[in-house]
Amino acid sequence: MYDIENNKVYELKKGKGILKDLSEIFSYFIGEYSNGEKNGKGKEYNRNNDNLEFEGEYKNGERNGKGKEYNYGEKLEFEGEYLNGIKNGKGKEYDKDGVLIFEGEYINGNKIGKGKEYDKDGVLIFEGEYINGRKIGKGKEYNYKGILIYEGEYLNGERNGKGKEYNYFDGNLEFEGEYLNGERNGKGKE
Repeated sequence: MYDIENNKVYELKKGKGILKDLSEIFSYFIGEYSNGEKNGKGKEYNRNNDNLEFEGEYKNGERNGKGKEYNYGEKLEFEGEYLNGIKNGKGKEYDKDGVLIFEGEYINGNKIGKGKEYDKDGVLIFEGEYINGRKIGKGKEYNYKGILIYEGEYLNGERNGKGKEYNYFDGNLEFEGEYLNGERNGKGKE
């Protein structure tokens, strides 16, 4: 099939095909189709500048399986697993320059389960558990040199419950006790 400018936009071979689908307003798709839907491997491009936005696997028209998302500069923004078009399973997030800033587990697009956060230089700054994208349960914080500065419990992204705070520069234990909403609160030893 050809568009009005005589550009090939659709080609089928033996029930499967490669389709350049221009029906989307902001992007277009080049990839495998089966039974009238995106099925198999494919790529999505930005219609305005032809930059790659996504490449990966599709099932029944949705992102399913492994895939990679890219930002406007075509730097890797996310690589991981998808289910029904949403991040689901193991994945890695990158900043605008392509530096790894998070790796962990996702369910329905949210960070859930074990994960690790990194700073702009790739240094581990947090490892622990997440629910709905927020730190919860046990976790550890590190400074920009990788020195442990806190280990303990989190709730709603903040220190809550029992924990240990270490000196920012040398890692020596400074405080052991209870926290509430990110602040020392309750019984403790300094």
